Amino acid sequence: MDKRPLILITNDDSINAKGLRKLIGLMRPFGDIVVIASEQVMSGMSHAVTIKSPLMPRLVHSEAGYIEYVTNGTPVDNVKLGKHTLLERKPDLIVSGINHGSNAAINIIYSGTVAAVLEGAIDGIPGIGFSIDDYSHNADFNFVDKFVNIITKKVLDEGLPSGICLNVNIPKNSKDKIKGIKVVRQAKARWVEEFEKRIDPFGRTYYWIGGAFENGDDRADTDEKTLKDNYVAVVPVQIDFTAHAFVEKLKF
Repeated sequence: MDKRPLILITNDDSINAKGLRKLIGLMRPFGDIVVIASEQVMSGMSHAVTIKSPLMPRLVHSEAGYIEYVTNGTPVDNVKLGKHTLLERKPDLIVSGINHGSNAAINIIYSGTVAAVLEGAIDGIPGIGFSIDDYSHNADFNFVDKFVNIITKKVLDEGLPSGICLNVNIPKNSKDKIKGIKVVRQAKARWVEEFEKRIDPFGRTYYWIGGAFENGDDRADTDEKTLKDNYVAVVPVQIDFTAHAFVEKLKF
């Protein structure tokens, strides 16, 4: 008898995040689950790894088909711990999220959610990073089941090419029904940063980072446009950063 798929789950919003709990519930029918998630919020950590302090995973729940660890590491640390120490075998799938907030366009660069599945892609493990375009701590995830299930089943059934994972962004819940799922490209959009200068009670200067999201990409087939049109946006992402079109043009 074939083993059930082994699914590793993590996120960057911490072990207690509502989105993580929703994702766990959706994944359990698909296979045996191991959750490895951080005790603290790790948003914006991208592909950071911990090298100056020890990693200390702690088992917090264990039953047949379901194990849960909490750690002091980053999302990428958590995947590395799973791959190399905590899992009895290589996972069949890594899922990350469901992130509170969009990881479309340039947000993918900063995302710990997507970095976790990119870490899996390095070893050829299929992965899906799920995010919702709602930054609220109490974001509504009650409508995402159909889309998460469709995408997860397809990846489990068909796999992904080695070195590729999926960045999935789901529109915020509204009175309008989501129209479907589209496979699209990453928008050329960016954050225009602002730094607010302040002085603390001891006369020391400090800054708060802020800014606005600017999308100057008017193409129809981008993740940003897809979200605005009320579709789920799926972007295949690869670990190869090479600018292949420029390799032959760059001469010395």
